[in-house]
Amino acid sequence: MFKDKVLLITGGTGSFGNAVLARFLNTGIKQIRIFSRDEKKQDDMRNHFKNDKLKFHIGDVRDYNSIEKAMIGVDFVFHAAALKQVPSCEFFPLEATKTNVLGTQNVIDAAIFQNVSKVICLSTDKAAYPINAMGISKALMEKVAIASSRNSENTVVCLTRYGNVMASRGSVIPLFVKQIQEGKSLTITDPKMTRFLMSLDEAVELVLFAFENGKPGDLFVSKAPAGTIGDLAQALKQICKVDSKIKIIGTRHGEKVYETLCTREEMMKAEDMGDFYRIPADNRDLNYSQFFFEGEEKVSLIEDYHSHNTEQLGVDGMVKLLSDLPFIRKEVFGEDIINLI
Repeated sequence: MFKDKVLLITGGTGSFGNAVLARFLNTGIKQIRIFSRDEKKQDDMRNHFKNDKLKFHIGDVRDYNSIEKAMIGVDFVFHAAALKQVPSCEFFPLEATKTNVLGTQNVIDAAIFQNVSKVICLSTDKAAYPINAMGISKALMEKVAIASSRNSENTVVCLTRYGNVMASRGSVIPLFVKQIQEGKSLTITDPKMTRFLMSLDEAVELVLFAFENGKPGDLFVSKAPAGTIGDLAQALKQICKVDSKIKIIGTRHGEKVYETLCTREEMMKAEDMGDFYRIPADNRDLNYSQFFFEGEEKVSLIEDYHSHNTEQLGVDGMVKLLSDLPFIRKEVFGEDIINLI
């Protein structure tokens, strides 16, 4: 489906962009453009892949002119650029808004102007029932994308929403491994806190599924197992064959006990597509009487899809899952795996 096509990835030097490159760079795709503001990471990526199909564009999604120029001749866009760290977004919520909300609008507007065929916007489970600035900005990003999809004739805009990507930059697994290697205690916020567990390959699969099946305004969610942070720490101790101490530090500002991938309102209209849920866009018009006089009794009977009520892996399941991660195979088992994430 990408044969002789041009794909642009915003925020392409991150974990997701590297996974897409590993998957598609040596296929029949014509060109992959990496759009980001990080010159150093672009140079690292350029030297690592050394592939003429790979083109780099320095710019910022906050700057419409820079993203619009990078869109010339592009067929498809994977929009992954975002401010993702919960603490930094809490301290700088306006910066999160500029990148995650206004930046997304710039990407979509530029794609529509340049007649891009399809734009897939990447969101997060923190956008469902958001309690922190990162989640709130991503929730508004979703609304921006869905609203834009209603007014776009030639460019299809749809979204994906997924949970924690295991071993991605800044996540808890690299932190725990680093603490183990340095002989320190593992710092756990709340042992009973649960999180969805996805690999980078599964994140890419979700985006590709959305690419193949998405209609304007669709939101796609991948069904995923989950586990507690306590079990995750125990699994890593078992894999690393250490008996590190556990230090409970308490829930950090802006953190949830569990994450939600689909709200109950979304589950009411979700289409079960096997490994994925498709949530069609809410295309009601501005007839406000519908919001006051037409309700849905079924909403009260449906439960949202969250990391407490999905499949729970436990310690043994996590050991099996983690042992296959490239990060673990490199850092723990010493395999010669190049890992840019």
